[in-house]
Amino acid sequence: MRFVIAATLAFAVIQAQPAAAAASSQSCAAASEADIAKLFDRWNASLATLKATEVAKNYATDAILLPTLSNKPRLTQAERIDYFEHFLKNQPRGRIDSRVITIGCNGAVDAGTYTFTFKDGSLVPARYTYTYEYKDGKWLISSHHSSAMPEK
Repeated sequence: MRFVIAATLAFAVIQAQPAAAAASSQSCAAASEADIAKLFDRWNASLATLKATEVAKNYATDAILLPTLSNKPRLTQAERIDYFEHFLKNQPRGRIDSRVITIGCNGAVDAGTYTFTFKDGSLVPARYTYTYEYKDGKWLISSHHSSAMPEK
């Protein structure tokens, strides 16, 4: 329920973008739910490279990352790379368990639950919210929040 509320709030921000887009005569990029779902697949495939710089390429330069296994918000590419250098040592693989996708003009939200599997076989179920923006011909993560499930 909480991730639906977060997605709804994030979508409200995205919905405000059409007015700004119209003011600048910017067109809205066409995107389907399947297109937005593939952005997680792209991110997950970048994890498989085990290269933090590859994962960081999915993020806008001004994106915020609130990561699953760290208390520190990551606000710069250098900070995101630092986080992923440590996170990738455990060879994570993500799997979407449930999701809600909302799409606005040049923005989208993918929120739900996922599970990470690590090389030692351990699992970390978590909640997530990705917000995306279409910028310079590419969909990039503008914010990413992930937190381990609080209940056992």
